[in-house]
Amino acid sequence: MNTLPKDPVMLLSFVNTQLRDHYPSLEEFAATYQIDAAEVISALKTIDYEYDPATNQFI
Repeated sequence: MNTLPKDPVMLLSFVNTQLRDHYPSLEEFAATYQIDAAEVISALKTIDYEYDPATNQFI
């Protein structure tokens, strides 16, 4: 996750904005940024956020 914010709160904001504005799924976001979606999920789980595919955001 070299190109993404390291701080989990900043990461949350960045990822949710990208998902809302540009990507229909977390998998497409991860593919574009060449990262493992599981790493994003794990990082955001540390601040009690989980990915909801129905809304395509971390809640």
